[in-house]
Amino acid sequence: MNARALYEALLDTDGPYEDVIGPWLEQSAADGYRARLRTAATPHGHWWADDEDLLEELYALSRVSDYLLLDPQLPPYLHLFTALGMTPFDTHSPFDPFLHEITEVEQAEDPNTPIEILDIRWPGLMLGELLFSRAGVRVRAGAAHAERGVADRWPIYWTHRRAHRPTRDLSQGWGNNSQWRTDFRLDYRTADGDLLNVAEDAPIDGRPDLDPDDYGNLGPDERLLTPAERRELLRHRTFLRAPAASSDPAWAADLFPFEWRLPTDHPRTP
Repeated sequence: MNARALYEALLDTDGPYEDVIGPWLEQSAADGYRARLRTAATPHGHWWADDEDLLEELYALSRVSDYLLLDPQLPPYLHLFTALGMTPFDTHSPFDPFLHEITEVEQAEDPNTPIEILDIRWPGLMLGELLFSRAGVRVRAGAAHAERGVADRWPIYWTHRRAHRPTRDLSQGWGNNSQWRTDFRLDYRTADGDLLNVAEDAPIDGRPDLDPDDYGNLGPDERLLTPAERRELLRHRTFLRAPAASSDPAWAADLFPFEWRLPTDHPRTP
């Protein structure tokens, strides 16, 4: 029993989601599915180096989450993921890009007004120290911190589907089977700090030992971003303000940040 089967069953059902989720959970319990997920609950041992299948299974499970959040029905959503050992959270303060995904911006008159959470659209989910999904939040902020129409409407990366904005992940553009070989992004909140996209290893500022046009270096569009903009994109999975290089969301849709990782572990900062 796997999450792809659950996703496809949810797409095909005409009945309540619970009619699909309940039997799937019963079978997954028999298969030891929850125990297998617990392997990913901490970064200890760099488990992802030896378990590509689990990275792909977590990705398939994230597709289930994305589908259920298109028209949030929280009882079946929480039933499914808490049964799999995840812990929901819906903290209101303060705004934290590790925990919160901006779904709507109310623009404050003062451009320097910090980001403030107004309400929670859906809860986030943690699997031990692993972030499975962020809480969706409506916020109020000045344009110097988060622009309406950018922070809530530009493409969001490492995400397959959202009802209110474009999305980009590495499954898009591949065939019916190949798309399911996509890896889940691994972000951990540990006692020593946050680890972002820890299974990848491309330097976020490029490799000085390679020619700028080398295939293994930053692409031309990524090089147009400032170091601060690249870090904003990695932490928030989108931009909060239009990048200096372009104000066209279509340009941002072609960026390729999926392999970026910060040079070192870092403390919890917005």
